[in-house]
Amino acid sequence: MTSASRFQVFSDEQWARIEPLLPSNEGRQGHPFGDNRRVVEAIAYRYRTGIPWRDLPREQFGPWQTAWKRHRRYAADGTWDRVLAKLLAQADGAGQVDWKVSVDATITRAHQHATNTTRPEQDTGAVSNHRNLPIEECEPAGHGIGRSRGGLTTKIHAAVDGRGRPLAAVITGGHRNDGALMGSVLGDIRVTRTGQGRPRTRPEAVIADKAYSAGTYRRALRARGIRAVIPQKSDEIAARQRRGHRGGRPPQLDTGAYRGRNVVERHFALIKQWRGLATRYDKLAITYRAAVVLAACLTWSRI
Repeated sequence: MTSASRFQVFSDEQWARIEPLLPSNEGRQGHPFGDNRRVVEAIAYRYRTGIPWRDLPREQFGPWQTAWKRHRRYAADGTWDRVLAKLLAQADGAGQVDWKVSVDATITRAHQHATNTTRPEQDTGAVSNHRNLPIEECEPAGHGIGRSRGGLTTKIHAAVDGRGRPLAAVITGGHRNDGALMGSVLGDIRVTRTGQGRPRTRPEAVIADKAYSAGTYRRALRARGIRAVIPQKSDEIAARQRRGHRGGRPPQLDTGAYRGRNVVERHFALIKQWRGLATRYDKLAITYRAAVVLAACLTWSRI
């Protein structure tokens, strides 16, 4: 391994796929973007290592301010969401997306550098694909940081395809209920067609754990024609049994399909190898989520 490759996150093949999807200088006012790869590699390297922005090696990446400002710009204008959307469209066009979708959430501790902001005691907002909304409308008041048993935390709600590759990500405070965010996570799935046709937004099935077993969530999936692969909680089973025949039939569970739910846990294990995602250092939820989406772009650029 050469000294330069130690600082690289993208392979040459991955960069060849991603570079054409990034914003160009055409029609842009002000100083033109220079050396896109060096700046984007700096952003990815910072999140992979978890170092402060100021500690980025200058000889490899240039001034740290350039990398930070570019990341902030790409987070605000949804650049990485658009790149991911194009990569997903290419993969779906090639039949590479498995539409048996697994949904879950994982908690990350918020570092003191992320929490020294003014915010409500409990964050009730969520940040997802804002699709070019003004930044004032997409950054929640509490910055996606909430107080839970683990202290000040952030939660990443994700949907992955049947092979564990990310389709959507929503950021909330760590105290938010997993099931209550299922609609927002599924609503963030929007895969455009490479040819004609409307974007695909509906999975074949949603595989989730007992946190998503409430009747409200099952009815919402049924209304969209999505098969629910979700086991019941023990108290739900007991309540139905107490009612006897009035309790109705239990929802069916495809145990074979449910065995595949671990792909979402493996996805979380992979993204948390990036130390800047395993612990949140970002003050803004949109910049933290942008790094989660950047990691997703890296995954899909390997396909």
